[in-house]
Amino acid sequence: MRGRGPNMSEKADRQQLLRDPGVKPTSEMIAAGLGSAYEIFTKFINELENRYGITLMDWRFYNDGKAWLSKGEYKWTTPRGANKVKPIFWLSIWEGFYKVSFYFSVDARNELLNLPTSAKTKDIIANASPKGKTARFIPVVLDIDNDRQLSDIYVIAEFRKIRIR
Repeated sequence: MRGRGPNMSEKADRQQLLRDPGVKPTSEMIAAGLGSAYEIFTKFINELENRYGITLMDWRFYNDGKAWLSKGEYKWTTPRGANKVKPIFWLSIWEGFYKVSFYFSVDARNELLNLPTSAKTKDIIANASPKGKTARFIPVVLDIDNDRQLSDIYVIAEFRKIRIR
């Protein structure tokens, strides 16, 4: 386990990386940007795939956010044989940490608050302001710079997998 990591005000001063549309992210660029959090990032990616069946998709540049993002996707086959793919979360790289962003309908807030997550994550969920054109979605955005935070992501990702089927 790592140390406590930067506090929220220190993170607020950090910049989002991977902003050049002409430069596709590489493992080396991600490792350089994350620094000591890269080890946690690789553990996260491996655990998602091996234990939860969620794969990180290729990086794609999004003009609305002016950054390269990836998404964790869950793929399954229905009883009738149709292949389904659903996004579980969005991933962005920042100086020294990465963000995992989940989006849920506002109706899911109480269920999310009942999940076995940390008090900090429950606070993020409770205080998430509805977004979207009709304010029907709440963002649950977690900044990850230490491995203690991963258990909350796995719990929320598993909930999202079940909720979307």
